Amino acid sequence: MINSVCIVGCGWFGLPLAQELVARGVTVNGSKRSPEDASALSKDGINGFALDLAEVKQKSLPALKAALNTDCLVVNIPPGLRKDPNAYHAKLTKLTGLISGIRYQKIVFVSTTGVYPSLDKIMTEQDAAAHSGVSEKLLQAEAMFLALDNCCIARFSGLVGPKRHPGRFLAGKTELAEPQAPVNIVHLHDCISAVAKLIFDADSAGVYNVCAPKHPTREDFYRQASLNLGLVEPQFVQDSKVGGKLISSNRLVKELNFEYQFSDPMDMLDAC
Repeated sequence: MINSVCIVGCGWFGLPLAQELVARGVTVNGSKRSPEDASALSKDGINGFALDLAEVKQKSLPALKAALNTDCLVVNIPPGLRKDPNAYHAKLTKLTGLISGIRYQKIVFVSTTGVYPSLDKIMTEQDAAAHSGVSEKLLQAEAMFLALDNCCIARFSGLVGPKRHPGRFLAGKTELAEPQAPVNIVHLHDCISAVAKLIFDADSAGVYNVCAPKHPTREDFYRQASLNLGLVEPQFVQDSKVGGKLISSNRLVKELNFEYQFSDPMDMLDAC
């Protein structure tokens, strides 16, 4: 039974996940990079601790290992691969060193559907491929954690929610390609629910896509999203080519009986 969870990375996703787990009566340890930000987590009932994987000091190791020693570990570290392609791997290597010897009932590693190539087809969990330098490093990161016992991978599609309204993504842009391509996004609320499902469901194992089951076209969705904020509609080049991958979340839905609150991206607009 999982009574305690450590979340490495209490940011835009990690913090509300931590708040949800605290509300369920779970003891939550959560990391922030600075001691000040870590201390501020206490107001939400989270045991905050400072962890900067770019600079782990020897004297802090005992306290870090104690904070990381929980029933479940959630790893939610933004890759930032375009800024520094090698830093992500280095940080995760340090983290795996810190957790060495800890026996977790469950590990959930947050990844992205960026591991799928841009092919005009339905993408299931088996279709990931190193189609670029970024995707290669993302898959290397996943493999690092899949090698550990009791690990699940949650691959998030494009994230929307508070302070991430999709109406701003393409507003006012012109000559955009692939108007008929499917939209692959997921609301913050469903990401929290999905990861909680992976944490507490004894049957969860392996890799799961987390993406809204319905996929409006890019043109329909982003025009409506822009209008929702009163912004200038994006303009698409009209062609008959569909293009673009469609991310399937059928495994999460069918095998773990997961239900999306926002199954249709159009319904997310007012909730952002």
